[in-house]
Amino acid sequence: MLGLPKDEVFLVPWTEDWTKDFLSERKRIQNKTGKFIVDIHHIGSTSVRGLSAKPIIDIAIEINNFYDGDQCVTPLKDLGYSYGGVNILPDRHYFYKGEPRTHQIHMYQTGSKFLIEQLNFRDCLRNNDKIKREYQELKMSLSESHKHNKHKYADEKTNFINSILAKNPNTKEK
Repeated sequence: MLGLPKDEVFLVPWTEDWTKDFLSERKRIQNKTGKFIVDIHHIGSTSVRGLSAKPIIDIAIEINNFYDGDQCVTPLKDLGYSYGGVNILPDRHYFYKGEPRTHQIHMYQTGSKFLIEQLNFRDCLRNNDKIKREYQELKMSLSESHKHNKHKYADEKTNFINSILAKNPNTKEK
């Protein structure tokens, strides 16, 4: 199941379908915007086997030059994405697809601190069952207490995420 209605927060159990959906979407994106792309990464909780998640596929697209993102707007619109611009989240182009929302793209320049943090946190969750369980419990609790406030849900995960990143020396900007 994919799709999270606006202003709702709920989690669903992890499914292999999320990996398949990411791989399919990655291929579509690569075919439309490939000359600007360094790499396409599956990020967020849907990328972590066994972790419940909001049913939205988060995708990080790595580009050589931040301004190459402007060249990707029309091709991504052709794939059904809307462009949220560069002012919603720091140092990234933001795209989203569907209502209810099914996909989000965070487009970063190679070496971006935010990209590195996304990848390091994902990899930590993939490789450390204890941290993954703690994060799962936190997310479940927050999804219950903030069912209709995605910003509060996200904000209250920040301290946990930052504490994990602080322990990981690989989060430095390249």
